[in-house]
Amino acid sequence: MSETIDTTELGEKIVKVLKTIYDPEIPVDIYELGLIYDVFVNEDQEVKILMTLTTPNCPVAETLPVEVEEKIKTIDDVKDAEVEITFDPPWSQDLMSEEAKLELGLL
Repeated sequence: MSETIDTTELGEKIVKVLKTIYDPEIPVDIYELGLIYDVFVNEDQEVKILMTLTTPNCPVAETLPVEVEEKIKTIDDVKDAEVEITFDPPWSQDLMSEEAKLELGLL
């Protein structure tokens, strides 16, 4: 008997995990920082995350995507996870949540 997956519920679990990952140079999680552009979940419970970095030369360009993949893979309902980095559109402070802007004193 195949079990159907609630992709909305899984998406919420993924966001919860993403909010535990911080850019080491900025005291705000990567989700509120606006680095996550999209999260895709297919029926096979495979996750693809489209994200960016604050700059192409970001010091964590090698480690942050790996950390995101590894943490998403720890979610019980996730069979596999892949992170794709994009710089289109480039990240800007406009992508930050109100909460992140407040945290960083930009409001």
